[in-house]
Amino acid sequence: MTAPGAASPMPPRRAFVAGATGYVGRHVVRELRAHGLEVHAHVRPDSRQLADWRARFAGEGAITDDTAWTADAMLRTMQRLAPQLVFALLGTTRKRVQASASRGVTESYATVDYGLTHLLLDAVRTLVEPPRVIYLSAVGVRPGVSNPYLAARARIEAELAASGVPHLIAQPAYITGDDREESRPVERTLARVLD
Repeated sequence: MTAPGAASPMPPRRAFVAGATGYVGRHVVRELRAHGLEVHAHVRPDSRQLADWRARFAGEGAITDDTAWTADAMLRTMQRLAPQLVFALLGTTRKRVQASASRGVTESYATVDYGLTHLLLDAVRTLVEPPRVIYLSAVGVRPGVSNPYLAARARIEAELAASGVPHLIAQPAYITGDDREESRPVERTLARVLD
């Protein structure tokens, strides 16, 4: 209860986490909730594990969002939620790209790392009060880079710089931990050496 004459407490800040099911995304959701933010954790609507993610995120006090990856749907979600923070943590892996090709699906760094993040940024740019975008990029990103993974991220970094939207770009070298489900022994070794 607020004492007479005292200012009302500020409502919790709202965050939207795109890429919430990834290694970094799961940790970001947990940390944001630990700091009292209202968190909307995005899960692809066609995810075979959607029900599991709903239960997991609900257990952490987060709200699962399954907005379709279309311009209109994401625009409506951003307008409805009006988040103060948007985490763009999207990305695919070489293994997923190869697996999607075997299923006749086109998934690549251009369609996921760039395409979906670009779609999210387009929705954010329409808001009267744009949120701060926290973008997970990578070390080595620079204009004109030829590596497809880095090139996709360089395009997003350039769009963010030109957007006028408040943003923060993180460029880690390696992201790893003992709780990582994927086996990446080379990355783990290099990360320990570099740390």
